[in-house]
Amino acid sequence: MGIEKNIPEDWGETTLGETTYFVSDKINTEELTINNYISTENLLSDKKGIVASSTLPNVSKVNSFKKEDVLFSNIRTYFKKVWFASKDGGSSNDVLIFRPVKEDSLNKHFLYRIISSDVFIDYTVKTAKGTKMPRGDKNAIKLFPINLPPLSEQKAIAKVLTTFDDKIELLQAQNKTLETMAQTIFKEWFGKYQIEDELPEGWRVGKLGNEFDITIGRTPPRKETQWFSDRPTGKKWISIKDIGNCGTFIYNTSEYLTDEAIEKFNIPIIPTNTTILSFKMTVGKLTITTEDMLSNEAIAHLKIKNDSTLTSEFIYLFLRDLNFNSLGSTSSIVTAINSTIIKGIDFIIPKDELMNSFQKKILPIFKKIQNNSSQIQSLTKTRDTLLPKLMSGQFRVNNLNEKSNIVSGDLIEGAEGTIPNNIVDDGPKINLF
Repeated sequence: MGIEKNIPEDWGETTLGETTYFVSDKINTEELTINNYISTENLLSDKKGIVASSTLPNVSKVNSFKKEDVLFSNIRTYFKKVWFASKDGGSSNDVLIFRPVKEDSLNKHFLYRIISSDVFIDYTVKTAKGTKMPRGDKNAIKLFPINLPPLSEQKAIAKVLTTFDDKIELLQAQNKTLETMAQTIFKEWFGKYQIEDELPEGWRVGKLGNEFDITIGRTPPRKETQWFSDRPTGKKWISIKDIGNCGTFIYNTSEYLTDEAIEKFNIPIIPTNTTILSFKMTVGKLTITTEDMLSNEAIAHLKIKNDSTLTSEFIYLFLRDLNFNSLGSTSSIVTAINSTIIKGIDFIIPKDELMNSFQKKILPIFKKIQNNSSQIQSLTKTRDTLLPKLMSGQFRVNNLNEKSNIVSGDLIEGAEGTIPNNIVDDGPKINLF
């Protein structure tokens, strides 16, 4: 892309405004459904796609988009809400719709990679207008410089990156299936009994606060910025947003706390393989830690006691099935509970022999989910490392055809540093790291 000046000889230098336009075609609102109306609210952060809209617009017409257009939320662009449309529909005015001026000059998939790149998103943040609710400046966006390879190479670059996306989506879908399987097994084994029922011999009712060592996270003073970092230092510090962005297991956080902060403010350390639960803002979000971590004060940590047969997998599945809207609130949607409520939650505890048998059955499923999640981390890291190098021409794609297997078996197994053989840098196979 354009900020990189040392580009291959057969590439051109241009701008978004010269190669794309903002779509302003209209569609009648009555033709839309919650599944094809896109606003900044139902575009997901970090380029994770869309969800169904909760409402439809109260105007007669909105902008119309077509399949394979690129949609970009123009409010607080640092949230990285970008979507390569998989269907036709309509969008709000705060969503920009990009389309190539000439498809024989700019490939749609390549355009998506430009708009979803950190270089472009950082540019929109720097040139945005407003402070409380900054919006991307359309005129500045038109001036964004890009490096444009020949169309055949655009398609090859897009295919390399899309192959990574497809593998990641496949693993994510597999994890959803595995978690559904685990929940089904949990309900079959333990779902037939309620708290007030007469329980089988050896079973009992316990409270979370008695059966687990529950701690709450902590935040150092925000004005004292020396305690925080967005780079690896100290330990990873989990926020509600981080839980929302992860799956069954959490690997990444947007911030770290320094070792000095941990000691000075006595921040509770969350051990590896601990189930954690959000109880403010977004109540009921769950994940399991993959290393020693920290969290803010909106997250509770359910630490296993040394003499307990209970497991993080068991309590994760119990809490996944719990109706948090029934906990101490008269409203239909709970936005916050407190640690006392969490500690007072009753749950049924089976006898030790059954718990051990359940753990032997359920643990391989969770191990598979974790293995898939680890592969997703590796694939994502490699893709994100490749993207700017491919888009700038630093790496070239050679000899790519329809039967090319982009993501090699070694890479799928998580061999970080391996890249596909058909990506070269004026020489033989290379390593990224």
